[in-house]
Amino acid sequence: QLPARSLQLTLYQYKTCPFCSKVRAFLDYHGLPYEIVEVNPIMRKEIKFSSYRKVPILLANAGSPLQLNDSSVIISAIKTYLISKRNSLEEIVSFYPPMKTVTEQGKEVFEYGNKYWLMLDEKETKRVYPVKEVRVEEMKWRKWADDWLVHLISPNVYRTPREALASFDYIVREGKFGTVEGFFAKYMGAVAMFFISKRLKKRHHLQDNVREDLYEAVNEWVKAVGKHRLFMGGNQPNLADLAVYGVLRVMEGLEAFDDMMVHTKIQPWYQRMEEVIQKA
Repeated sequence: QLPARSLQLTLYQYKTCPFCSKVRAFLDYHGLPYEIVEVNPIMRKEIKFSSYRKVPILLANAGSPLQLNDSSVIISAIKTYLISKRNSLEEIVSFYPPMKTVTEQGKEVFEYGNKYWLMLDEKETKRVYPVKEVRVEEMKWRKWADDWLVHLISPNVYRTPREALASFDYIVREGKFGTVEGFFAKYMGAVAMFFISKRLKKRHHLQDNVREDLYEAVNEWVKAVGKHRLFMGGNQPNLADLAVYGVLRVMEGLEAFDDMMVHTKIQPWYQRMEEVIQKA
């Protein structure tokens, strides 16, 4: 249900970005209306107002304008706001402080503290998570979606030159490109990402046939949900369900997605997710 307090949302995104797709799945499931601004991935002038240069960015106005960065922070903060009546959105966002870290490659990046936690009091926590294990499980698989599953997308959708071209055809068609930009992005981007995907395969220690890693990951998720639950959240999706669905959804219409549906046990769960989000 929508909170009594008004909440105006604007999502800055690339449609084919798995992190953006996660946020859309969350907002759609919770019936939250939002505007979309599709960002040009080359010029990115739509987010020139922001020192944070990645997407998704969510501008939220709940009395005063606020910028939320990082898909998992966005989801945790907005979910906390929907449940908790104690704190303003501004105060809730302050519970997820950005911390500058340096990657193995020497690149400075921002990481966010507590990003898989909902900032609830004891009573609210008990209502959302009747037993401690439910919360631990949800956090574990949300993190898994960010740290592992999402890294399987690029090596699979750019696996061969043909798949790379098909993927970029989809990206250009769904994204915000000028005519000339789109032409160069499609062909040069496909070539570049084919070779980058090989580097990603090596960096994440994937098998020669990266499909096998995708199949194993997806079946691991299905096994975690189990045979006796419709979703990891029980009769309704929890934040882990929405994260995994959001990541996998960006492959729809591509060969990797079709192969995944044929060679894994994901289809029944995935169809249930589609139905429940469409209904919402």
